Amino acid sequence: MANQPSMSRALARRENIAGYLFMLPSLIFFVGFVVIPMVLCVYTSFFDSNMNQNTPDVFIGFANYAELWKDPVFIKALKNTFIIVFVSVPVVCIFSLWVASAIYRMKDSIMSLFRIIFYLPVVTGSVAVTVVWKWIYNNYYGVLNYLLKGMGVIDQNINWLGDQRFALWGIIIILLTTSVGQPIVLYVSALGNVDATLVEAAEVDGASDLQSFWKIRWPLIMPTTLYILVITTINSFQCFALIQLLTSGGPNYATETVMYYIYYTAFKLYRFGYGNAMGVILAIFIGLLSAVQFRLAKET
Repeated sequence: MANQPSMSRALARRENIAGYLFMLPSLIFFVGFVVIPMVLCVYTSFFDSNMNQNTPDVFIGFANYAELWKDPVFIKALKNTFIIVFVSVPVVCIFSLWVASAIYRMKDSIMSLFRIIFYLPVVTGSVAVTVVWKWIYNNYYGVLNYLLKGMGVIDQNINWLGDQRFALWGIIIILLTTSVGQPIVLYVSALGNVDATLVEAAEVDGASDLQSFWKIRWPLIMPTTLYILVITTINSFQCFALIQLLTSGGPNYATETVMYYIYYTAFKLYRFGYGNAMGVILAIFIGLLSAVQFRLAKET
């Protein structure tokens, strides 16, 4: 009996060691490709760095951060990024919840078909998606101009990606179509896991479908909603591939985002310190907005 505590501690120690050994490959990857680059990003943001071995980095303190707020291109990119976030995040969440609420009660085969349709753009390569949308938006033979002219909405072709009035909204539409797949799948799973007896009891007491959803289903799927909000927010802040492949930030910076401006500054202008300062500011904004979402979800 006296040896049982020591044997239990030895067994727990061996299990902990085995667990850490299984975690070691992922831990090495996380430290090497996430933690260390993050630390170097913050460190380099205080230097005038061009990553040239023949030219030493010069410590300039907060000069890069001070320059950011005087840079009209960065201010424009930050504004465009926030427009993308504050438009796409609520639209993605509301549309995904609406679609999931409509299909989660259907037969498994039909529900699976809808999930495949909505999830297909997520697993399709960004280059393929871009090629399709570039054809849709083409100002000479694009299908969008063809349909709108056929319906009498417009009189002449519109250069959707070359006109400052429409370019950013065209990017947002593409982002929406590639962002709703995963939330729909998650919401379908979450709604399917809601205890049916609670809903049946509410219906017996005379609750309508809207009341059952608002009082029972919505609180129970709140963890899923929080996850979708955070992930969609981060993805919207990091919008880059569509900008690079379609507009390169134009016309006249109308579609410039912080992520694309970081890429342009660091790898085109070779101002790595300045680009890392933008990355730090972007990370701060993402962290603050995610914290607000966590707080609001917790209060709800």
